[in-house]
Amino acid sequence: MPKISKAPIKTSKAPIKISKTYEPKFSEKYMCEKHKLYFKKKLSEWKTEIVKANNEALYNGSMDGNSASADIVDQASSYTDKTVEMKAINRQIKLITKIDQALTRIKDGTYGFCAETSEPIGLKRLMARPVAELSIVAQEKHEKDEKVYADD
Repeated sequence: MPKISKAPIKTSKAPIKISKTYEPKFSEKYMCEKHKLYFKKKLSEWKTEIVKANNEALYNGSMDGNSASADIVDQASSYTDKTVEMKAINRQIKLITKIDQALTRIKDGTYGFCAETSEPIGLKRLMARPVAELSIVAQEKHEKDEKVYADD
C-alpha cells in the first residue's frame, strides 16, 4: 500500500492589483489589501514628487548662492528668499518622515487606525491626509490640549 503524504497544501495568494483609477470604497472591508495597496502607492508617489521638487530647488533653483550683489537691499532680499525656500524644504523633509512612518504602519498593519484610540481613522480623512495618525476626534482633542498648554 502506498504511503500518503500529509504535507500541507500550499495555497498561494495572487498579488492584489488595483487599477490606476481605483479609489477605496466604503463598501469594501476597511483597510483591506486593496486599501493598503492604494495608500502605499499614493504615499510612495507623493514622496517621490516631494524629493524631486526639493532636489530641483536645491540644485537647479535660486539656491545656487552665486547671486552676489553690491546692493545691500538686493542681498537682503536674496537672503530672505533663500530663508523662505529653506523653511519650505525643511517642512517637506518633515513630511517625508511622516510619509515613511505611514508606509511603516502599512507594513505592520496599524495604518488607518488611530494611534491613541485604535479606532478607524476613516477613508475620507485618509484620502485628504494620508499621513494622518489620529482620528478626527483624537486630533481635535490633541489640538485643544496644545492650545491650552500654549495659553499657559
